[in-house]
Amino acid sequence: MATLRLGPLLRYADESAATVWVEASRPCTAEARCADGAGGETRTFQVAGHHYALIPVTGLAPGTTTPYEVFLDGVRVWPLPDSPFPPSVIRTAEDGESESEGDGFRVAFGSCRWAAPAVDDKDPVGADALDTLAARIAADPTAERPDVLLLLGDQVYADEVSDATRRWLAARRDLSEPPGAEVADYEEYTHLYYESWLDPEVRWLLSTVPTCMIFDDHDVIDDWNTSAAWLADMRETPWWRERLLSGLMSYWVHQHLGNLAPAELAADPLYAAVRESPDGTDVLRAFASKADADPASVRWSYRRDFGRARLLMVDSRAARVLDEDSRAMLDPGEAEWVREQALDAPGSYDHLLIGTSLPWLLPHLVHDAEAWDAALCRGERGARWARFGEKLRRAADLEHWAAFTTSFTDLAALIAEAGSGPEAPATVLVLSGDVHHAYAAEPTWPEADRPDARVLQLTCSPVHNAIPRHIKVGFRLGWSGLGRALGRRFARHGRVPHPPVTWRRTGGPWFGNMLMTLTLSGRSARLRLDRVREQKGGAAQLETVTESQLSG
Repeated sequence: MATLRLGPLLRYADESAATVWVEASRPCTAEARCADGAGGETRTFQVAGHHYALIPVTGLAPGTTTPYEVFLDGVRVWPLPDSPFPPSVIRTAEDGESESEGDGFRVAFGSCRWAAPAVDDKDPVGADALDTLAARIAADPTAERPDVLLLLGDQVYADEVSDATRRWLAARRDLSEPPGAEVADYEEYTHLYYESWLDPEVRWLLSTVPTCMIFDDHDVIDDWNTSAAWLADMRETPWWRERLLSGLMSYWVHQHLGNLAPAELAADPLYAAVRESPDGTDVLRAFASKADADPASVRWSYRRDFGRARLLMVDSRAARVLDEDSRAMLDPGEAEWVREQALDAPGSYDHLLIGTSLPWLLPHLVHDAEAWDAALCRGERGARWARFGEKLRRAADLEHWAAFTTSFTDLAALIAEAGSGPEAPATVLVLSGDVHHAYAAEPTWPEADRPDARVLQLTCSPVHNAIPRHIKVGFRLGWSGLGRALGRRFARHGRVPHPPVTWRRTGGPWFGNMLMTLTLSGRSARLRLDRVREQKGGAAQLETVTESQLSG
């Protein structure tokens, strides 16, 4: 009899359709049944001895909240027996009405969730923001909840495993051999997803709140694709190729597939080929090999429209051009795709959300240090400084948008263009994570280029991870007047021109395990930051730190 190994995850939901992701213990027919008679079924597909399904759910009524159950070969496997949680539900949008009207459309987001289990009820990095969100929703299922949850990278940590995972790895292979206590292959990646998504609270949360995801570096390895020299060094190691291919394959299965709308899935030749094969491992591995050899041949970025809110989730890791003379965050095809999606159908959206795991606008000192280092690495100060710049880039993680000067400038120009004119949206909001603190920053363009929309960088990280003291000190300095002055000195040494925009911090920095939530209603946008507060003798709670009106 087939059993449920992982999931269900509610990935996509619109006015009348949804997708639900599951992993089963054996080949079977996976089915979702809704209380109102809607539902759907599909056969599992196989990758590396694991059996998955992305169940298409159709026939849903617009504007409804419908409980659902999951069956494998006709046997109910979800909800779990004696579950303490309310029923998992699918909430659909109103037909023909904007999802950003009425009570508003709520977008929660964050990044960097290290899924290490607590030991003896003591969590080494503090209470998990997703666990705490799940507890809040479960306590009152009719109260406010996100309409979608954006997970902006580092959903798993392939290079920083928990003690429990380290023990599991040690029982499987010799950790004295590279890559040591890090993930080496597809099977080990599946263990990370089990550890992360079998957490009872998170498992229920992901079954009832739709999610959109994108990878960042730790989903593969710290500082993934930092530079051409870094990549060449990694390719010299005996373990890197298997690690990368397994990372891309497991990401495609566990995260990427669910990002796609049903129509996109129906037109996806790789999805069809994997499903049609008795064992899709070789098909998927060939795809990952091609993505490694020619990153421009694959698009991980995607677009989702939520009524009059448009989300562009941008791959800022795998799509990079690493040659020092033409470094870019996005390859030309990827950059053109992002541009086309941002400018498509002017006037059809009130809010443009650009999801990128890495912040576009950083603390001023950090921005200038990264731009300076990039100038050194391309030889602005000669070969000796270039060697120093490469060492510093790797040691200090200097590889955000600021380290790709042309891409930073191009994104500024695209945001200004998308946000200008009589049909401009009310807001253009860049949503990011990665940097283990939260803040809001607002750019300003020269008068002639200033957009009509309000533009903000909104950064929220981590969901569940450590924040060392030196990080707090460094980022506070980075936002200070002294930090700005130091940064300009770095920039002058590297002969770095002034960026096309200036910016100021409008909120933060905040530290802790956190989530940000946008509430979009018509042309109005409101931002709230909730941080986990732990209480002696009681359950952790999400506490609102700040709330502000962005537009409308």
